[in-house]
Amino acid sequence: MSFDAPDEQNERMKRIYHIYMYRLAAAAAVVLLSFRPAAGASLKDCRRLLKQHIYADYRQMFKQPEGGALVYPYITPGSRSYAAVLWDWDSWLSDVALRQILTDIGTEDDRREALIYEQGCVLNYLIYTSTDDGYMPMVVDAESDPMKIKPRDIYSTNMHKPVIAQHTAFLVQQSGGEAAWLQPYFDRLQAFIRNYHDHRRHADTGLYYWQDDLAIGVDNDPSTFFRPKGSSASIFLNCLMYKELRAMGYLAERLSLNDEARRYDRMADTLRQAVRQYCWDEKDGMYYSVDINLTEYTGKPDIIFGKPFVLHEGAPRHYPCIIQRIGCWSGFLAMWAGIATREQARRMVRENLLDERTFNGRFGVRTLAKTEQMYNLRGTHNPSNWQGPVWGVSNYMVFRGLVDYGFRREARQLAEKTIRLFGEDLGREGALHEYYDPDSGAPIINKGFQNWNYLALNMVAWMEKRPVVKEY
Repeated sequence: MSFDAPDEQNERMKRIYHIYMYRLAAAAAVVLLSFRPAAGASLKDCRRLLKQHIYADYRQMFKQPEGGALVYPYITPGSRSYAAVLWDWDSWLSDVALRQILTDIGTEDDRREALIYEQGCVLNYLIYTSTDDGYMPMVVDAESDPMKIKPRDIYSTNMHKPVIAQHTAFLVQQSGGEAAWLQPYFDRLQAFIRNYHDHRRHADTGLYYWQDDLAIGVDNDPSTFFRPKGSSASIFLNCLMYKELRAMGYLAERLSLNDEARRYDRMADTLRQAVRQYCWDEKDGMYYSVDINLTEYTGKPDIIFGKPFVLHEGAPRHYPCIIQRIGCWSGFLAMWAGIATREQARRMVRENLLDERTFNGRFGVRTLAKTEQMYNLRGTHNPSNWQGPVWGVSNYMVFRGLVDYGFRREARQLAEKTIRLFGEDLGREGALHEYYDPDSGAPIINKGFQNWNYLALNMVAWMEKRPVVKEY
């Protein structure tokens, strides 16, 4: 279609064209949903159904603020359970999927429309972030009281996961490096990083830790779930923080703050070394979280056995943490983040990822190794279950690490499993779900979940050798 008419007519014709294409995609989705591919349907059919469903459905993630704590338009995870709520790492990775959709079928008008919602995901957090203490909420709900978002003691509980700079860097990168919109808010991002560095970082190891088990993303990860406060230097958290520091360096560079850019890069280098030193387990060939909740050696005498005695004086503790050999999928994030060495990655894949007794399920990566006593597939809210079920996001992030380290065959296998899982779910249910049985592919909970499930399209684009959008 040509748009050579005068401006007003030109814009009207564009709108008509976009409405037509949207309705066409929706109609195609209806036709394909009536096709209902059964279990064992061809991968081609699953890919086609997945694309048509998402292309027709994605705009339902766009939400306008309707009072309450949300001020800017934003992206929601979808389904009734998350209809009017902004989550930190959900909105970031949903946006990576959104950009793939727009790369596949979007127009310039579509991208301009989406940018308002994308930037709103960042700005809805930054407006609640003080340059004094850097606290940033992890969730903003339409029903939240803006005056009560900040807890009384901001250092005794968790805050926004370290993904806000990554989300921002992604948007800047997607816009060709244009960062002017960020300039008035960058000092808030810096305060956020200072909060983590000064109050959530273990001095003896240099690792970052959770203050408690509130909304850690991988909700009931046994390395943190129901464990003592301030005890878990989570591999999940530290991999996110490494990438966050790299993103801060990029943003500082785009804003011509070159000294700051170098400082953040040095912080990232230091953290990478700490993760390699303390979280890698040579015995298992795997990255793990570590326990930093160890008793301090004082060297002071106490009355023991009826006389002054210095406990453990002959052999004080010489190690700053204890590795937690709990097989969680988040150990593979060391590949996604680029922390693992090539040899470590080789061992992680061969000895852990491909082992059907532990992580390798028929439909993807079990979020907890099947051999762990805590393994279960229950459908739960508050917390969601990360003790075994397959999630679209964990499959995607492991896939991304495999691609980056050159494991193309394994990456393709994982992409095919994910596409088949979602394609068959759409065929049976006409919708996607939050998480699944790793071996039967049966949906477990939350019909209508959109969110990072749409990252399957990024996998499809990679398989079809088309332009692929990836996170910063």
